[in-house]
Amino acid sequence: MGVAGGGGTAPVRRRRRDGEARRETVLDAALDIFSTVGLHGASIDQIADRAGLSKANLLYYFPSKEDLYVAVLRRVLDVWLDPLHSLHADSEPADALRHYIRRKVTLSRDAPQASRLFCLEIVQGARLLREELEGPLRSLVEEKAAILRAWIAAGRIAPHDPHHLIFSIWAITQHYADFATQVEAITGRSLADPAFFEETVANTQGLILGRVGLA
Repeated sequence: MGVAGGGGTAPVRRRRRDGEARRETVLDAALDIFSTVGLHGASIDQIADRAGLSKANLLYYFPSKEDLYVAVLRRVLDVWLDPLHSLHADSEPADALRHYIRRKVTLSRDAPQASRLFCLEIVQGARLLREELEGPLRSLVEEKAAILRAWIAAGRIAPHDPHHLIFSIWAITQHYADFATQVEAITGRSLADPAFFEETVANTQGLILGRVGLA
């Protein structure tokens, strides 16, 4: 019985892995399309074609275009918030902020489509993402703001409003993804240039750390 049970488990695991892989393929294709033409400009047929699946197969994983759009946005939000999780109370403030800024600029370089799609959704009022913003996002930001306040109280960093500090880091770092065309038009360079990438990281770190007395 034990052998038979084990033999039946492997195909199930393979099917689950295959299903997860197809789901990720659909999400990748949807990100490409949505970040270019938005929710209303995209069609399930376009996304299925980009993913190399039939429309029926795609709808098996995501029953509607809105369901797929929300799934893409949630994955984007997870990716963009992941660096913030690394800000811990027992961290050295200067090291933690430098690390956080570097990771955010890295995401602007490596995942610009995700940033642009998220920006587009926010500008349009975040109708489909409101619960995520008012729930998990708000909780995470409040948790990290409490750490910044504790550092201020301990005299480890200069007084400031934690919310505005976090917003400033987001605004500066994500600018290089959301307005990449403008950055390149003005400077003739992009984050794909290693030297420009390091300049962007260093300048952003200097601006933020200077604001909290750590420059």
